[in-house]
Amino acid sequence: MSYKRVFVAMSGGVDSAGAALLLQKAGYEVSGVTLRLHSYKDRPGLCGSAEDIEAAQSVAASLGIPHTVLDLSELFQCAVMDKFVSEYVHGRTPNPCIDCNREVKFGALLDWALSHGADAIATGHYARVSLDEASGRWLLLRGQDRRKDQSYVLYQLTQHQLSHLLLPVGTYEKPALRALAAQAGLSNAERADSQDICFIPDGDYVSFLCRYGGVELTPGDFVDQSGRVLGRHKGLVCYTTGQRKGLGVSADMPLYVLKKNLDADTVVLGPDRDLYARELTAERVNWISIPELTAPMAVTAKTRYSQREAAAVVEPLPDGRIRVVFDEPQRAITAGQAVVLYDGEKVVGGGTICG
Repeated sequence: MSYKRVFVAMSGGVDSAGAALLLQKAGYEVSGVTLRLHSYKDRPGLCGSAEDIEAAQSVAASLGIPHTVLDLSELFQCAVMDKFVSEYVHGRTPNPCIDCNREVKFGALLDWALSHGADAIATGHYARVSLDEASGRWLLLRGQDRRKDQSYVLYQLTQHQLSHLLLPVGTYEKPALRALAAQAGLSNAERADSQDICFIPDGDYVSFLCRYGGVELTPGDFVDQSGRVLGRHKGLVCYTTGQRKGLGVSADMPLYVLKKNLDADTVVLGPDRDLYARELTAERVNWISIPELTAPMAVTAKTRYSQREAAAVVEPLPDGRIRVVFDEPQRAITAGQAVVLYDGEKVVGGGTICG
């Protein structure tokens, strides 16, 4: 597909700045768009803060391209922040970046861009998009720099979204992109990467749940797998599968969170060896390289962004969910996180872990 006019989602960081620079060099008609995702405009560290907007505007000015600030804070609050709270309250550990990508960056932003004359949008994600001529399907491929590959958080993209998406930095390594930005005189060439959850810049998600979500911490019991009480916990939302730090329980061996029981208000603790499981079930499945799964398929899969993928077989379940069975047991498979499936460089699809 031939694109001419491209709107680049510019966060103020070097990756999206590099994306705009590369597209401009390639001859596209480029415009920059920075999303304001929060209503608190004076709090540094939040995406769409005054600092981010100024950085993006500076880059756009250097490149001589138009720049717009698009306020999607109401949608972000509803689709990402409120869901983050709800998931924790229901005992799951969400990945808000995936929700933001699906609903905001590649949902509302794409719709807005297309309605304003764009042929496509672009971001600074380290992944690649290509069209498979044989099947006619758009493919999501891993970034060539495996250390920066972000295909995991993009697995929910639809064929429509992929057909209007450019990911120009997916063939670059980060140092090379910084050097390119520096050569072009961009002011954010050495700006530090953003970390953690964008709406919780201090990393204290429990305080966020209480302050923003109105969550009240209800103490309960830490128990072992036989039900024996080991101590008291501060509240179920304070813990996630695989956690060791901050438990405050004395034992003869290191203890980890194995699971949370909402009905009994208990957190089950046990040794590291009991964190391993060979299979999982996932729902809200999205397929990319295939239209649907009709028979068991050999894949590699990972259940966390920073994890290495492992050999597995995925099989369809009658209700639209999938079962993933790993060749080797995997550690700390967590409800609410994503399992993403790969076939070599291609993202096959993925879903939300539910059991």
